[in-house]
Amino acid sequence: MPEITDITPQIKDKARCNIYVDGRFYCGLKLETAVRCRLKAGEQIELARLDEIQLENERSQALDRAMTHLTHSMKTEREMRDFLRKKGYVEAVADHVLAKLKEYGLVDDGEYCRRYAAAAGKGKGPRLIAFELKRRGADEESIRAALEGAEGTEEAARAVLGKYLRGKEYTKENLCKAYRYLTGRGFDGDTVRDAIASLGAEEE
Repeated sequence: MPEITDITPQIKDKARCNIYVDGRFYCGLKLETAVRCRLKAGEQIELARLDEIQLENERSQALDRAMTHLTHSMKTEREMRDFLRKKGYVEAVADHVLAKLKEYGLVDDGEYCRRYAAAAGKGKGPRLIAFELKRRGADEESIRAALEGAEGTEEAARAVLGKYLRGKEYTKENLCKAYRYLTGRGFDGDTVRDAIASLGAEEE
């Protein structure tokens, strides 16, 4: 049976402690909870029992922390799960919190992707936006739906191009640099060529 090998106070929050099972970090708990449940080093315990203890006593605190974290900006489901994991909560607690956040409409990958695409689309192309959303943990379906519903890609490309070429002559060298710059911003080749053509220039 697994054994609690150590219980140590957390450095950043003295009201919490870290529980180590078989020499490895397992979860974080309130000190009050650990004392009340009489947990101690050297005690053999079923991991399911530890999960129950944390789930019962920390769901409310975890939800409060998650909602505070969301006041700064929207987050994807994966970002919120990573946040809770870093705070020491076990998966059962994270599952409960995420279910509540979804129920309240505070975590919604589809809405997150739509808002992100709308804001980022003013200066970035679909490919770069998709890459950034994947990096944030958004699912493929939400990303695809957000980009399919996005408008103004051609206008955005022309605006970015205009800023890049401001004060520059439409030389072949400058147009080639502009082409590479815009493709690096996530716009596809056809969109970039159309933007260049709209300026009365032509990139070869």
